[in-house]
Amino acid sequence: MKLSPQLEVLSDLRVVEIGSSAGTSYCARLFADFGADVQKVEPPAGDPLRQSAPLTPGGQSAWFAFLNFNKSSVIIDSTDQDAITRLTALIEDCDIVIDGRDVDSADCSAIDISAIRQRRSDLIYLEASWFGGAGPYARFAATDSTVRALTGLVKLVGPPEGPPSHAPDFQAGIFAGLWAFIAAASSAVARMQGGTGRSWSLSIFEATLTPTEYLMFDAFARGDVMRRIGINRFWPNFPVGIYETKKGWLGVSTVTPKQWREFCEMLGLSELGDDPDLASNEGRLQHMDQIDGQFIPRLKTRTAQEWFAEGLKRKLPVVLVPQVSELLQDAEKMVSGAIVPVRLGEEEGKTVGSVQRLTLTPPLQGGDVPAVGEQQPFAAMRSIEPSIPLTSSGGNNACRLPLQGIRVVDFSMGWAGPLCARTLADLGADVIKIEAIQYPDWWRGVDRPPGYVEDRMYEKAPCFCIMNRNKRGMTLDLKRPEGLALAKRLLTKADIAVGNYSVDVLPKLGLGYDVLRALNPRLVMMSMSAFGSYSVHRDCRAYGSTLEQGSGLPNVVGRAGGIPVMSHIAFGDPVGGLNGCAAVLVALIHARKTGQGQFIDLAQVECMMPFIAPWITVHSLDGMQPPRYGNRHPQYVPHGCFRCAGEDNWVIVAATDAGMWQRLATIIGRPDWAKDPSLNSPEARRAIEDDIERGIEAWTLARDPDQAMLELQSVRVAAGVARLPIDMLKDPHLSSRAFLQEVNRAFVGVHPQPSMPIRENATPYPIRTAAPTLGQHNAEILSELLGLSDSEIEQLATDHIIGTSMLPEAELPHAERTAN
Repeated sequence: MKLSPQLEVLSDLRVVEIGSSAGTSYCARLFADFGADVQKVEPPAGDPLRQSAPLTPGGQSAWFAFLNFNKSSVIIDSTDQDAITRLTALIEDCDIVIDGRDVDSADCSAIDISAIRQRRSDLIYLEASWFGGAGPYARFAATDSTVRALTGLVKLVGPPEGPPSHAPDFQAGIFAGLWAFIAAASSAVARMQGGTGRSWSLSIFEATLTPTEYLMFDAFARGDVMRRIGINRFWPNFPVGIYETKKGWLGVSTVTPKQWREFCEMLGLSELGDDPDLASNEGRLQHMDQIDGQFIPRLKTRTAQEWFAEGLKRKLPVVLVPQVSELLQDAEKMVSGAIVPVRLGEEEGKTVGSVQRLTLTPPLQGGDVPAVGEQQPFAAMRSIEPSIPLTSSGGNNACRLPLQGIRVVDFSMGWAGPLCARTLADLGADVIKIEAIQYPDWWRGVDRPPGYVEDRMYEKAPCFCIMNRNKRGMTLDLKRPEGLALAKRLLTKADIAVGNYSVDVLPKLGLGYDVLRALNPRLVMMSMSAFGSYSVHRDCRAYGSTLEQGSGLPNVVGRAGGIPVMSHIAFGDPVGGLNGCAAVLVALIHARKTGQGQFIDLAQVECMMPFIAPWITVHSLDGMQPPRYGNRHPQYVPHGCFRCAGEDNWVIVAATDAGMWQRLATIIGRPDWAKDPSLNSPEARRAIEDDIERGIEAWTLARDPDQAMLELQSVRVAAGVARLPIDMLKDPHLSSRAFLQEVNRAFVGVHPQPSMPIRENATPYPIRTAAPTLGQHNAEILSELLGLSDSEIEQLATDHIIGTSMLPEAELPHAERTAN
């Protein structure tokens, strides 16, 4: 199952994981994927996550398996006299400490990390908590679902009448783990450049806000207009959903006017495509039932596979919606490493592998889940290797960001690629965003009303402003030799290049990795396509919605026997962006050590698969389709979304153990339940789950959602209000932590921006600059970086190679006009 550890890019790193949380476990697993020696500290009874549902036929936790294969386990009993001495020695001999004790101490000994860091200034430390160290929610009891409710990820999903729908688990931990890895890996890069270690704190709540950012700030611009509008329906685009066909389910995302017309024509409904009232997403949202009334019967005349093949020909973002069983039968997923073998004791199954597809230094392809106290056989081999070298010791991080001195050329558009590059910029990299006056970033506007160009409405899109802060902006027409030559010169001075076009776009322009590697051997270049460069579906057009539809996730969400359920308007975008950032940092570490760049072939649909990893493992062993729980949970009883007083008000409530159940039963006025020892197990409560839920909702209906949440939290019961994205703009906890920063930008004015969920101090990194206007830094980059004269820059502007204003459609070449 394993490659030789000497071949792995991070095999010279030692990581110690303490405490118990999904986020910190996933962070540490990402290090293990690339060969780091990860020592997981556990009590004699093991990490509590070893009991997490779903369980395999042999009684092993599939979630724990996904989070922990290729790690070693160290038993430290906190009751032993030498526990602190042993833990201190383990930490003092490592490079990185990942600490989840604030979520669950897992009986880990108390230890003075600050004292160790005084002795080991190069130590990298990250601690995670549900809500951060201070603020109104800081001491809240929480679960994955209650946190997602508070971040606005639940209320917009499901039928209009309610209740809101949500996946039972496995999402907040993935987001937290990615952000934790980004913090620690960027610190490793900084340490290689002469810095000391760094100490980070991570808020899981703030990490889980990543997919809400776009909707938060669209709401800031448009007001309180978002509501739950139906299963697989999401504001502000329609149709973006999942449809039944003659055989199978088809994911559909028609966003641009051209895609709408083409999709209607494919269905033989050209009259819909030609209807001016339906030309915009806004118009289609007002006629959803009318449109679906014609779409649904047409789509049932052919199979999903037939529609998918036709959609590929028409370059439409449509995709097959797979079952878990179909993912396990997909040979391409096995070859790519998206699905890998995993051994859990005597059981041999499958799980989701690393989705960071580095081509020169690939991740391990599967591995073993350690038993409590079990060391991986290669751990001893790693222990003799030197850790990542320091350029100097005792450096000062006070005024230097982790990625300061790193240059990134950002060719990406939309959300995923720009989020990856924005994160690098937030961490200090010099990110140069490339657009063209002929075809700027499409996230500046999809529906282009009259006056769009003349009134420079493309400078006013809040989503563009959010995803492109801290970058410099440059325009280049890459379709012309002069623009292409300048891009190549820029790339010779870069460390990283990021693109999320379809796989052939940059190579056809003359910017493929084979060309760029010859110009700059140390360059890390990442392609962020939907399915990957070598997939049979490589030409599939995709949005973030397409990625979720094609990942298998919708088929494990929703009620038993119901239709597949999407969780977000564009879930794949933020997930792809964070995974892309993590992949780039691993490749950058390798490049800094060896001088060798490499190509990263990130398949964004695979980035969504960790959310269903436990179900893949269980199905690989028992062959049964995963059960669907609706708003219930495979382990926690009760667990659900309950109506409160007022219109469309809801709170998610969960009881994670017997003590929490007893406190919940008492506060809702059922002391008989609390005192009944036969109900202490979730299995027993499952038998009366309907009665329990009715009892909870009778209590919540008498309270507004915040009152219900606060009363439940006062007795340490996990609860979270199902909020709207716009509510985040005035959330008291985010305000107390200065999470939202005000930025002033031309054409937009003062507007809020989200901070990263990782911070080194009590306050987040300040946002240094607003998103660039189109071509804002042309002269600065061309003159200072590439050495062009004023007259050369003026000629480029005259020839429309560069510019600061979008060209009207009438001035575009005919081929480019017809492509829009």
